[in-house]
Amino acid sequence: MHGMNGPLPSDLNLLLVLEALLAERHVSRAAMRLNRSQPAVSHALARLRDIFGDPLLVRGEGGLQPTARALQLAGPLAEALALVRSMVDPPTFDIGQCSRHFRLSLSDYGTAILLPPLVARLRKAAPLIDLSVVSYGRDRALAALIDGEIDLAVGVYPELAAAGRRDLMSDLLFRETFACLSDGAVQPGALSIERYLARPHVRVTVALEDDSEVDAALARLGHKRRIAIQIPHWSAAPDLVRGTDLVLTAAKRSLEALETGSLRCSEPPFRLAGFPFVQTWHRRREKDAPHRWLREEIALAARGSTGEREPRRS
Repeated sequence: MHGMNGPLPSDLNLLLVLEALLAERHVSRAAMRLNRSQPAVSHALARLRDIFGDPLLVRGEGGLQPTARALQLAGPLAEALALVRSMVDPPTFDIGQCSRHFRLSLSDYGTAILLPPLVARLRKAAPLIDLSVVSYGRDRALAALIDGEIDLAVGVYPELAAAGRRDLMSDLLFRETFACLSDGAVQPGALSIERYLARPHVRVTVALEDDSEVDAALARLGHKRRIAIQIPHWSAAPDLVRGTDLVLTAAKRSLEALETGSLRCSEPPFRLAGFPFVQTWHRRREKDAPHRWLREEIALAARGSTGEREPRRS
């Protein structure tokens, strides 16, 4: 493997142990993942430390934390093991007998529209596949893909075109537009740009540093709205709007079903471009058959939510 200090490990299983430890950050969980004993994994870690001349994983808050050297190895390690697996895996596989654990980053919005149909399909067609879902901010999700911490990220990622993201591939699931949710009983009448700017707003974002397409569009027009409430969870937002003067500007598909009682869903009172909703993954996973199958299932779930499928891109 490129960049190793010292001789290559003579036992490929050592690299499998390192992969599991980097993923689980815990010796016991790595042992369970590998179906090996905890002492065996600890012994393998000691051998890996000798081979690489580095502690690789050190105790920290919440478990083991990778050293800089371990993070440097994560990408080449994943690529090497993916290549080996592609050599030994059969050309076809039985998804019904496939046992895998996938880690996905999904927003509340993505979870609500994609996860129910996806999980229903998995339970029937692939009952041995397990999913762990996290909700990372945009930068962290893309960094986690590059580091091999997660397998797929589904959401809005305008950063994909930036330099340094060339190893990330993507599939356009659908294009989404914005809408505004407000309580018509509190302040009746059309939501003009003047009224929009005069009212306080709810903003849903996982990470404080994530840019908002809404605020960027307003800034281009020389305007700025007041964010009175910022929360990371989509599910609470509609109840914050109900009975208040707050306005929620979010994906139209997520708001239309909430137009009940006095809640009103309306077009934004200013030009606001739509945005692509994508799934993205690292190039090293491109030829991984179960991973490819999962991507296709996510695309099918997205098609069910929109009624049509967008053309694929990468």
